[in-house]
Amino acid sequence: MLKKIDWLLLIGIVIISLFGLLMIYSASYVWAEYKFDNPYKFVQTQGLFLIVGYIMTYIMLKIPYTKYLSKANIIFIGCVILLVLVLIPGIGTVRNGSRSWFGIGGFGIQPSEFTKLGMIIFTSKYLAFNEKAIKDIKKGVLPILGMLMLVFGLIMLQPDFGTGVIIVVSIVVLLFISGVPMGFFVKIGILGLLGVVGLIIMAPYRMKRIVSFLNPWSDPLGSGFQIIQSLYAIGPGGLLGLGFGNSIQKHFYLPEPQTDFIFAIISEEFGFMGVLIVASIFILIIYRGFHIAIHCENKFGKYLAFGITFQLAFQCLLNLMVVVGLIPVTGVTLPFLSYGGSSLLITMFSMSILLNISKYNYE
Repeated sequence: MLKKIDWLLLIGIVIISLFGLLMIYSASYVWAEYKFDNPYKFVQTQGLFLIVGYIMTYIMLKIPYTKYLSKANIIFIGCVILLVLVLIPGIGTVRNGSRSWFGIGGFGIQPSEFTKLGMIIFTSKYLAFNEKAIKDIKKGVLPILGMLMLVFGLIMLQPDFGTGVIIVVSIVVLLFISGVPMGFFVKIGILGLLGVVGLIIMAPYRMKRIVSFLNPWSDPLGSGFQIIQSLYAIGPGGLLGLGFGNSIQKHFYLPEPQTDFIFAIISEEFGFMGVLIVASIFILIIYRGFHIAIHCENKFGKYLAFGITFQLAFQCLLNLMVVVGLIPVTGVTLPFLSYGGSSLLITMFSMSILLNISKYNYE
């Protein structure tokens, strides 16, 4: 049955994405002018991606989301191929210590971002067609876990721990709501904990991040620097902030403030009230997403809407916990707000699917 689009969700998306563009300019113009002699460098690039995102959303609203059902396997295979190609020297490029980018002219495309949505689509199809089999761990759950571990392993070879965690947690939660026995998740939790310990042992820099999280002042000019500067940004914000454009920390104190730590600049310039408004818009988007999932009559659409919404919520939570120093630095962006073309495009793509589910509701 054809229904009206969820206008509250659409309005929330437009407001937060435009505000993100505004904040990228405010957070980046000092660094952009110093490095590129162009204060508008980052906002111009992000603005281009946002325009593409809006056009893409308009087009995707005309295509029923059920079309992805038949393409789910192809999407998954395509994501795996891209994750393999990006690891090959000469094809993938290294940025900030991770070989996770394709360099295209002056732009960078990150295949792991597309894999986040690709895994949700693939898993949603699998769960929709294997509702009975999913009760059997060996026959129903292990196959999809095998696919998940393949993707996670390829992402960890880059390495990109933050994105890998988002994908794993999102898929495990989808399995949980599909009715997989509770005892299975206890075992998965134990294995996951052991796996995290193993990953920390394999890469000592992760231990440094944990130490800096517990006591950033143990290495204030090294591993603890970002967290300390982030807290220095959040602290002075007060109730109403220092005013738009008046951040102090973006003046070469907080490294690349337009990316993972942009929320610290928002807090510094707009204070508690600004944080409250931004959080309220995110809550609106997440609430409408879950509302769409609950009321969707199609199994594939239900899992797809829930997976997209949960992934967005979890990524937001992960980023904000890093910014306020509750967990170690993960390198996870804040959807809609952080600078990054791949992140913005995949977020807009995900939201266009969510809007489409609200519009086209088939049984």
